[in-house]
Amino acid sequence: MRNLAIVLAILVTYRGVRADDWRQFRGNDSSGISTETNLPTKLDDPKSLAWKAPLPGRGLSGPIIVGDRIFLTASSGYRDDALHVLCFSCATGQKLWQRTFHATGRTVCNEVMCMATPQPCSDGERIYCYYSCNDVVCLDLDGNLVWYRGLGLDYPNVSSSLGMSSSPVVVDGTVVLQLDTDSDSFVAGLNALTGETRWKIAQGRSAIWSSPVVYRPSVAVKPQVIVHAKNALVSLDPATGKENWKVDQPGAKIPSTTVARNILLSPLGQLTALRPLGTTGTPERLWSEARLSPDNPTPVAYQDRVYVFKGSVLTCADLATGKTAWQLRLKCQGAYSSPVAGNDHIYLADENGILQTVRLGGKKGEVASRLDLGERIMCTPALAGGAFYVRSDQHLWKFADATPDQIAH
Repeated sequence: MRNLAIVLAILVTYRGVRADDWRQFRGNDSSGISTETNLPTKLDDPKSLAWKAPLPGRGLSGPIIVGDRIFLTASSGYRDDALHVLCFSCATGQKLWQRTFHATGRTVCNEVMCMATPQPCSDGERIYCYYSCNDVVCLDLDGNLVWYRGLGLDYPNVSSSLGMSSSPVVVDGTVVLQLDTDSDSFVAGLNALTGETRWKIAQGRSAIWSSPVVYRPSVAVKPQVIVHAKNALVSLDPATGKENWKVDQPGAKIPSTTVARNILLSPLGQLTALRPLGTTGTPERLWSEARLSPDNPTPVAYQDRVYVFKGSVLTCADLATGKTAWQLRLKCQGAYSSPVAGNDHIYLADENGILQTVRLGGKKGEVASRLDLGERIMCTPALAGGAFYVRSDQHLWKFADATPDQIAH
């Protein structure tokens, strides 16, 4: 009975975290999915805009939400070498604190990008911010510095003239970073409490901008970290860096793998559905479909369907077979922001600042709202606490339904 109580307590904690927080790129479980049913769906309704807050400098990194606080990064300065970490109140949009650090690594990158391109992550107690200059900052939730690591000093060959954009994940006390460039490439696990290197695994030299994802279909299963390598998709043990398995096939360099419960959707030349067989053995290949191959945004799987946002077209396919169900052409242009889903809607943002929600559930998707923010959007939005959060070049925005029942909730 005691063991059962412990397991139940873990399950309750896990579900509560998933419902209330958005702690890393594409959510706590790397799926891009929210299970909340009170998310706003009419973003073009003026009443849905709860607040917007000005931001310093620039940033392509999306927001993360821990409890009643929002955290995100920015960078500024003539050399883009001022690295900011910001904390806002979810309720009011008030800036609670801001910390600024000086970059120790190289700050040259493509003009579209900046040092605050990777999205931060959190374990619920600390915030881990990785910047394109290969600096890593760890703060507690009140903004106190825990540790600072200049990886460019330790590994000077890891540098990209275009910039680094892979977002970190934190798993059971280890911060996992993917640093892949044409001059040097590796995946590293840092001690979440000290910043010290626990393990470092060399990869084939190749510029890759996709992010590692956490695969953990249930709390009873040992977690895996899935990374894209030059010629393979690799599963690693986050505690040791030991390779669990790999699929010898080159993958996409920008979109990441999607977690769909116990299935991985990986852009291996063409979008491929894989079912891992535990932590050993090559995963079972369920299907591959070239028509679903993404360009920049990472696909999302929602309610037994897969959604790929490519150019101006949203494609819906069956998760079990990869067969296309419908396509919807949208009034938008190219996007780097990955779609997220919840409350029977897909949430999309294009590079020009157009937000759109697409209603699901019918024979074909239907545009439910369209809003032009008038500012560039490069980040992936977040869904948490009954709200939609997105970061543009100049502002952080919160949208939430303003009905009396949901305000009380």
